Amino acid sequence: MTVTVAIVVAAARNGVIGKDNKLLWRLKSDLRRFRSLTIGKPVVMGRKTFESIGRPLPDRTSIVISRNAAFKPDGVLVARSIEEAMERAADVAAQTGVTEVMIAGGSEIYAVTLPRADRIYLTEVDLEPAGDAFFPAVDPLQFREVKRASHPAGHDDEAAFSFIDYVRR
Repeated sequence: MTVTVAIVVAAARNGVIGKDNKLLWRLKSDLRRFRSLTIGKPVVMGRKTFESIGRPLPDRTSIVISRNAAFKPDGVLVARSIEEAMERAADVAAQTGVTEVMIAGGSEIYAVTLPRADRIYLTEVDLEPAGDAFFPAVDPLQFREVKRASHPAGHDDEAAFSFIDYVRR
């Protein structure tokens, strides 16, 4: 079975994904999309992202990358490197019969996994806030857009947004 690597990210038009380890917007529509894309799949994230979420993601295997040997939260698998995290995610995918491993951030994890990614699920938020965490620009020579759906801000959304799917060329 072939396992694909998919990045799932919400980023502002200027690439900002957060500031001070926090999201800068509230989009309930994006949270629903994140859940539907990741449910039942292994989800790889960095320690800071895990701490900002505050708990293991339900109905998914969370694999958290941390070099700190004392970091051992309940309910998640801990990896000490991106290589170990990807191996563990592939093992979980094989054991559970899923074909996609999800990368959920933060910025350092996105940067090192982008060259391995087969797909990107981007929520482009119609804002340009100041921030300290960024998603790298999607290189059109490496990825092609295969789907786009633009949405006005809904009742529980603080901004308009677009769901954009990319696949590696």
